[in-house]
Amino acid sequence: MLKNYLKEKRELVDTNIELHLNRLEYPTVIAEGMKYSVLNGGKRLRPILLLMVLELYGKSLNIGLPTAVAIEMIHSYSLVHDDLPALDNDDYRRGKLTTHKKYGEAEAILIGDALLTHSFSLIADESKEVAPEKIVQIIGKVSRYAGVNGMIGGQMIDIESEKKQVSLEVLKYIHTNKTGKLIKLPVEVGAILCDATEKEYQALSRYSELIGLAFQIKDDILDIEGDFEKIGKPVGSDLELQKTTYPSIFGIEKSKLILEETILEAKKSLEVFSAEKVEVFIKLAEYIGNRES
Repeated sequence: MLKNYLKEKRELVDTNIELHLNRLEYPTVIAEGMKYSVLNGGKRLRPILLLMVLELYGKSLNIGLPTAVAIEMIHSYSLVHDDLPALDNDDYRRGKLTTHKKYGEAEAILIGDALLTHSFSLIADESKEVAPEKIVQIIGKVSRYAGVNGMIGGQMIDIESEKKQVSLEVLKYIHTNKTGKLIKLPVEVGAILCDATEKEYQALSRYSELIGLAFQIKDDILDIEGDFEKIGKPVGSDLELQKTTYPSIFGIEKSKLILEETILEAKKSLEVFSAEKVEVFIKLAEYIGNRES
């Protein structure tokens, strides 16, 4: 059930990504590079989370699709820049050449910049069925979670923490901001669009925090036990960069136990809703814990 659900929603998101990016033609390398970077695979977890919240409240997916696409573009920009020689220096992403290997380093920087800035115009210009005050609220949240107090802040501390053993507190800051904020973002945007009650908003926010943490712990584990054919990038890059990870602090077996506990807590956080209404949220949490890529 979940596999088909994710496939259906991923195809919907991809169709909308193509719709928006096909309008861009010049400069050619930027237009092509944006499409290459976003449409080279990926789970579309972030936009799908937004669509899941809309379905939970019985809302039209059209009101959230522009923001869902924008969030995926921001995620893709972060990966383009993350792969650059100055950061992780990766040659492959999702089994294909990274953007800087395909187009050049300077071009990849600009392609990433273009994805980030274009995302805000999508939210502002294409959210035609959303009240202006909600658009302003959403743009504010997107910029905060993607910026210095979110993804960028987490990335900076991650860079500063290379080749040194840092505390669990610092590691949690990195995970919460570098990865977690962009997973939390679509869920909270969905709650805004759906006029969720404060209790529901907090439950959904907590769920997204926990699956974001679980996602990163699983990534740490896959960097040790994963398969290049499945994860699409070399195994052992965290070890090579001497990054602090959950396995480096707790060991692989304890990390797996923490992952299980985090998934269980994520499922419990949704008890404010009836079980049948959040079935797909429960299955997604379990999928994150069991994924191989």
